[in-house]
Amino acid sequence: MADIVDIAVGSEDFSTLVAAVQAAGLVETLKSPGPFTVFAPTDAAFAQLPAGTIQTLLQNIPQLSRILTFHVTPGKLTQADLQALDSVVSVEGSPIPIQKSEGFEVKNATVVAADIEADNGIIHVLDRVLLMG
Repeated sequence: MADIVDIAVGSEDFSTLVAAVQAAGLVETLKSPGPFTVFAPTDAAFAQLPAGTIQTLLQNIPQLSRILTFHVTPGKLTQADLQALDSVVSVEGSPIPIQKSEGFEVKNATVVAADIEADNGIIHVLDRVLLMG
């Protein structure tokens, strides 16, 4: 089985996420034993951000790192685990609310694919970038 980074690199849907993780210097962290739960926005999710946002973030590595670590929680939490909770705390330190009323949502995003197993955790694919605050 591959780790979280290898799975993301091997998918056509995560090229923006992979580039951001590389730019922020988080590759080694996400290749470490973990385990981690990653809420992974697709390229289409990043494309919904206002024009120029990604370029601005790539020039502001501390802010980029903060946003990326807001998409990661410690531990390996499956969809069933998450749906039993009201929120989880991100590696960044802020809470991520879990909504269960309509489908499976975290904060402002819908989980479009859940429980993608990796050697060092689990990935849940999002249709939007999680916005902080």
